[in-house]
Amino acid sequence: MADAESAKALSGLLNGIAQRVYYNNTDITEELLKSELYADLSQEQFHTLHEKMKGLLKSVASADMDQVQLEAFLTAQTRKQGGGGLSTEQAAALSKFWRSQRPRIRESLLGQSRWEPCLRGVSWRVDLQTSTSRGEPASSPVALVELELGRTGKDSEFVRMEFDEAKVNRVLKKMTEIQESIDSFVHQS
Repeated sequence: MADAESAKALSGLLNGIAQRVYYNNTDITEELLKSELYADLSQEQFHTLHEKMKGLLKSVASADMDQVQLEAFLTAQTRKQGGGGLSTEQAAALSKFWRSQRPRIRESLLGQSRWEPCLRGVSWRVDLQTSTSRGEPASSPVALVELELGRTGKDSEFVRMEFDEAKVNRVLKKMTEIQESIDSFVHQS
């Protein structure tokens, strides 16, 4: 019975950490988790457990570990010597938690890493008038571009732009400069 209670408390701790770290639930505090789940531990013992589980969960989540990676990671953690390792009970609880919460945590991390508003779509076309109604020569082509921008949970906004040939060339030149800047930054890292 004690093992079942311990596993339940550990599962609650992992859920509480996920609520705070990944789902932005500010009502969940370290103090609340201690009083609800581990009232018998000293503040120092609980803080150590909390930080260890939070660190492990962050490692697993940031690597978006699949089941094979998770098992290898947890095996390595259980084999650590000294107080830094995991017990098999803790490893089992973390494994069970990750299997059930991986998609939701992954979505949360993706959501936290997106810039808002984001580009949802691009539409474009080139209009070319072949001749005027009076038989005069046509003007130069015009590129029409429509950007669909949106924020999570909100309707899209549309930005429409019209470019002549000179403006299209300037945009292409700027995009080349941006690409070169990104490439130089990547190669420096």
